[in-house]
Amino acid sequence: MNIQDLIRPTIKALKAYSSARDEFQGVTDNMVFLDANENPFENGVNRYPDPHQRHLKTILSEIKGISTKNILLGNGSDEVLDLIFRAFCEPNQDNIVILPPTYGMYEVLANLNAIGIKAVNLDDTFQPKVEAILNAADANSKLLFICSPNNPSGNSFDAKAMETLVSEFKGIVVIDEAYIDFSNEASWISKLDTYPNLIVTQTLSKAYAMAGIRLGICYASAEIITVLNTIKPPYNINELTQKKAIELLNIKNLAKNQIQDILKERSLMISQLESVSFISKIYPSDANFVLVKVDDATKRYNQLIEKGIVIRNRTTQPGCENTLRLTVGTPQENKILIDTLKSI
Repeated sequence: MNIQDLIRPTIKALKAYSSARDEFQGVTDNMVFLDANENPFENGVNRYPDPHQRHLKTILSEIKGISTKNILLGNGSDEVLDLIFRAFCEPNQDNIVILPPTYGMYEVLANLNAIGIKAVNLDDTFQPKVEAILNAADANSKLLFICSPNNPSGNSFDAKAMETLVSEFKGIVVIDEAYIDFSNEASWISKLDTYPNLIVTQTLSKAYAMAGIRLGICYASAEIITVLNTIKPPYNINELTQKKAIELLNIKNLAKNQIQDILKERSLMISQLESVSFISKIYPSDANFVLVKVDDATKRYNQLIEKGIVIRNRTTQPGCENTLRLTVGTPQENKILIDTLKSI
């Protein structure tokens, strides 16, 4: 597959904006910077941040075992996804393929960018219908979004089904791995060299407990990363975000220990949910949440709100009638949830 054939012509012809920090990349010690029209009075944030987040990418490179040339950072995963749309999808001409129930921003960003949507619902076990997906795609289907582990169902997709989709889809396949750190399944990052049309997105918002700093990650071939870097805003990751991410990522075993705690609590939550009278099904989860089927989702949602507990009502999503999505909290929060569910 020739990736250049998939890139929008206007993007291929685009010359990236060259910031002051792009033009000078030498040694910064004892240098006088009068190039970027910054306020010269030091306060920790008066200078523009590194537009390429070199230090942060080096840390992620070591954690994930992948070259910094294969990493792009975004202001949340939503910015990463939006850049992918703008790089590969021609407005009012191209379309994407999504697999509902799935993350809602794929559809939002498609509409925002005037891109058509082909939706192929997952089957009754929340697995992709491979043949139907490939048949739905046409010559203008530029992106296929696969969310695994899936939101809101929580399950990982069958590896063979995903491999077929990545191999046979004629456009870019984006595998959203926001919840991969809670799963026993291997990340698809290791297969970037095998599939040139593969993009893997992850985030620091979930397992790494940094939702508040809005930092999304894109892993792809150096060719795709170069294209995305061409169109990203020059200083898209601010200085405070970079510093906080570096600080927390450098705390040894912090994320690992928290993930273990969440997985332990997830198992405990599932065992306790089995004794709640109005829950008829608990779906398998490879994420930090559990989807359950109840007798009346809206009624139970409102009852929990009245008790001061906020969850997500997913009953409007395809295949999710009368379901509630429960995030795994602290042991105390989970106990409050379970006790409340049993009491109502």
